[in-house]
Amino acid sequence: MSNAFFVAGTDTEVGKTVCSRAIIQSAVAAGVQVAGFKPVASGSQITPVGTRNTDALYLQDASNVELTYEEVNPYTLVEASSPHLSARKEDIAIEFDVIDSAFAHLKSKSEMVLVEGAGGWRVPVTDEIYLSDWVQRQKLPVILVVGVKLGCMSHAVLTAEAIERDGLEVVGWVANRINPGLDNYADVIKWLEDKLPGQKLGEIPYMPGITKRDLSSYIDFSLLASNDTSK
Repeated sequence: MSNAFFVAGTDTEVGKTVCSRAIIQSAVAAGVQVAGFKPVASGSQITPVGTRNTDALYLQDASNVELTYEEVNPYTLVEASSPHLSARKEDIAIEFDVIDSAFAHLKSKSEMVLVEGAGGWRVPVTDEIYLSDWVQRQKLPVILVVGVKLGCMSHAVLTAEAIERDGLEVVGWVANRINPGLDNYADVIKWLEDKLPGQKLGEIPYMPGITKRDLSSYIDFSLLASNDTSK
């Protein structure tokens, strides 16, 4: 099994955090020591204990490795906009060397690190570089989160194509039902199964309070456990 995976979304607000929590919970249930990692997070709140991002807190809570908030999320940005715009406004320079160091530290503390991206695949973190450039730098296998809604088939295929053009492998994907009223849901899933690279790891149904639930049963962790990117 690879010791790290990157979770990418077909867009923003497609449920990357929900699916990341589900994957972490399924790994924990399988007896794996796993750490969640959110390198860059925008849309955060200033609290008495420091600036905190809800998505990163969910990953910290799901992990079964003891982690400080700063270990999970080295770059915490307040403004809810593209990371490069938030960082510029807050006079923060996002540097890959800092993310590299934090990532290596988490790998040393765990058997697996699940890295959650920000926004879509080509989200910029500076005016010149994308977060996907860091994923290429680390040569991480990618798990694609598809927010199942109108238009998701095109978004999913285009994102998978971009990932593969970057020389990376889509090892699996998760369907997250964000529109409960979508017509032809089963047909959409079948089409995605036929067209997307990698295996379908699971389907997350639409439900209230989803971020507080145990979602481990919705992910087939054995499909990731059998993935060996060292070959």
